[in-house]
Amino acid sequence: MSELNYHVTRFVLSAPDIRHLPSDTGIEVAFAGRSNAGKSSALNTLTNQKSLARTSKSPGRTQLINLFEVSEGKRLVDLPGYGYAEVPEAMKLKWQRALGEYLQKRQALKGLVVLMDIRHPLKDLDQQMIQWSVESGIPVLLLLTKADKLASGARKTQLNRVREASMAFMGDVQVEVFSSLKKLGVDKVRHKLDSWFNKPDVASTDEDSDVAE
Repeated sequence: MSELNYHVTRFVLSAPDIRHLPSDTGIEVAFAGRSNAGKSSALNTLTNQKSLARTSKSPGRTQLINLFEVSEGKRLVDLPGYGYAEVPEAMKLKWQRALGEYLQKRQALKGLVVLMDIRHPLKDLDQQMIQWSVESGIPVLLLLTKADKLASGARKTQLNRVREASMAFMGDVQVEVFSSLKKLGVDKVRHKLDSWFNKPDVASTDEDSDVAE
């Protein structure tokens, strides 16, 4: 399996919905999470770039689908944060629509990283996101962020708790701890991304559709 160089990741574009995204080819790995889960910080840590993804003191600033190219045909996608955000209801609904559309219709999506604060994991919207992915056959990496906020014993207990709970989804769901501050879990995330990006991008054939039926 070839290792990608995430340090050369570059910003491509921001889009309000999937109609403004580039052609639906190649492989995309999307990052999703509540507005205060630390998505932007995680992307910056993974790519070793301080401001690739904008971080903000006000959660909920990611209002668009943001695309970053790691190498040709291989992209990271920062999805609009869900849950907490002090914005008008109409704006929230618009974000949710863009998020749902991307997850349901984007063929290039081959893996989903769901980020959750280790102190408050598996909220309703997180579980909906995981359930949808499992039902769609998309593998999931659950990242318990801000792991530096807990002592190592409590961190391990919480990790085991979430791993056990995630078995109920009965799908390809892996759970790891992560800290942007302490660089915890960075290698495991990159390894997982490598495995998804190295999957052959096989277009569906008649034979494939027969199997699906």
